[in-house]
Amino acid sequence: MRDKRVLVTGGAGFVGSTLANALAPENEVLALDDLYLGTPDNLDDGVEFVRGSVLDDDWPADVDVVFHLAALSSRSMLEENPERGTRVNVEGTVNVVERTREHADTVVYAGTSSMYDDDPPAREDDRVAAATCYEAAMLSRDRYMEYYNAYYDDLSVASARFSSVYEGYGGNEAHKGGYANTVSQWAAKMADGGRPVLWGDGSQTRDYVHVSDVARALEAIADERLTGAYNVGTGENYSFEETVALLNDALGTDITPEYEPVPLANYNYQQRFDVTKLRGATGWTPTVSFPEGVRRVCAPYVDG
Repeated sequence: MRDKRVLVTGGAGFVGSTLANALAPENEVLALDDLYLGTPDNLDDGVEFVRGSVLDDDWPADVDVVFHLAALSSRSMLEENPERGTRVNVEGTVNVVERTREHADTVVYAGTSSMYDDDPPAREDDRVAAATCYEAAMLSRDRYMEYYNAYYDDLSVASARFSSVYEGYGGNEAHKGGYANTVSQWAAKMADGGRPVLWGDGSQTRDYVHVSDVARALEAIADERLTGAYNVGTGENYSFEETVALLNDALGTDITPEYEPVPLANYNYQQRFDVTKLRGATGWTPTVSFPEGVRRVCAPYVDG
C-alpha cells in the first residue's frame, strides 16, 4: 500500500499500532484511539495520533482506507459491562463505516475466531454460533459486513479473524498487561522465576500468529479490496505444555507449570486455522514460525 490516507481505529493498541507503524513510511496514517487499552507510546513519529472514540462524530473521516481494529477485545470485558461492550463493538463499527464510506472504498475490520468449535482446522464457512456476549457482538459485525457489501457497489468490507496474536512485552504488547497473550505473560513470569499457571491439563492448543504477520495480512486484504471473512493464522498449533517447553528452552530455564481447573464455560480447547482462503486471495503466508517467535519474545530477558 502506497500514497493512501489511512485510518486505523484502535491505532494505539497492540495490533493497531503495529499496523500503523508498518504503513506510515509510504502512507499518511491516522491512529484513532480512546486510550482505554492503548498508548500513543506505541506509535512511531510518522503516525498522527487522534484521541477519540469510534462512537464519536468529530474525528477525521476523509480517508481512503479504514482498518477498524478498535474493540473491547476480550470476553471478560463484555461480561463485566455488556452494554458498553456492545455499543463499542457494534454501534462503533457502524459509526466508523457510516462516517468514512463517502471517502473510503475499503474497510478491513477485526472479526472474531473465538466462536469456532474444537474440531480444527477452522474454516471461514464453518457453522458458528454465539456462546458469549463478546461473540454475539463481534458476529454482529459480520452481519453488518454482509449488508454493506450487498448494498454498496463501491465499498469493500472484509473481516480478519485472528487466531492467537502475540509479540511479547518487549514490543507493542507490553501495555496490555493481563490482557496480553498467554505466551507473553508466561515468558515474563518465567523470566522472573515464577511458574506459569495452565488451565486443565495443558493439552489445549493455540494457533499462535506473530503480530508482524497479522499486519502484513491486513494490508494484503486491503490491497486486494477483498470482501467477506478471512482467517489469519499459521495453520499450525501448539499445546500449552509445548509452549512452556519452548519458553524454557529460549529462557534457559527448567520451570514446571502449575495446573488449575478451567474456570470458564464455553472454553475453546483446540485451535488451528485453515488459511487457504487468504493465501489464495492474496499470496500471503506467515513468515515467523512459533519457535522463532518465542525466541523473539524471550530475547529481552535473555539479552538484558
